[in-house]
Amino acid sequence: MSNANLGTAVVTGASTGIGALYADRLARRGYDLILVARNGERLQAQADRLATTYGRTVRTIAADLTRDADLRRVEAVLRSDDAITLLVNNAGVGGTGPLLGSDVDKMQDMIALNVTALTRLTYAAAPGFVARGQGAFINIASIVAIAPEVLNGVYGGSKAYVLAFSQSLQHELADKGVRVQVVLPGATATDFWQIAGTPVEHLPSEIVMRAEDLVDAALAGYDQGEFATIPALEDGAKWDTYEAARRAMHPELSRTKPASRYALEKALA
Repeated sequence: MSNANLGTAVVTGASTGIGALYADRLARRGYDLILVARNGERLQAQADRLATTYGRTVRTIAADLTRDADLRRVEAVLRSDDAITLLVNNAGVGGTGPLLGSDVDKMQDMIALNVTALTRLTYAAAPGFVARGQGAFINIASIVAIAPEVLNGVYGGSKAYVLAFSQSLQHELADKGVRVQVVLPGATATDFWQIAGTPVEHLPSEIVMRAEDLVDAALAGYDQGEFATIPALEDGAKWDTYEAARRAMHPELSRTKPASRYALEKALA
């Protein structure tokens, strides 16, 4: 248990799984907590345990972040509480079925949680972080952000948004004292899979990481100053190469004329 006071961390989706583990690890490090999740009873039990175990102040907000009124209540706290120094955007939902076999209303709910709620909560917290010259965002994406063909396409698209949004945030806020980390987990042993439609027991065991190992690795990446953390990736230089290739295209993405490689097609038209 740490006696440090690192401010207050807000963790969404904090009653179970990855969010609950982030809450535990952050309390251990010395953060007070504001925990957000739909299940108020389970959330309060988590808060009571953390307060007793670590001696931290732990508050709860029972909220369904796909509901506008609930989302705005959490936004109001992020805008008004100057003690908040960290926002962990963990709440999310996934899908494993093919796009053509999925319920479009559920896909819309997925976008509301994975994209809209994350965006609004971030924009609620960011001005205060910038004004105070400190703060951090940890955004939980997924490996499907860079491998969208692996699972449901809308899920992959929503997590690609989280990655792109985090890249933009890093570019905009780095010189203002605000840190951004995006975490790209692979298959993780949580109830995510059951909810998404494929029980984790149906996955090859060699690709499934324990949730505890995932969160500890992600926080180690945070401590090392990483922007993007892929807990299963052995050679971090591969991400650097991937990112360097993306950046190498920047000067050629927008020009007055088409690339010369299209000249033949034009001549034959």
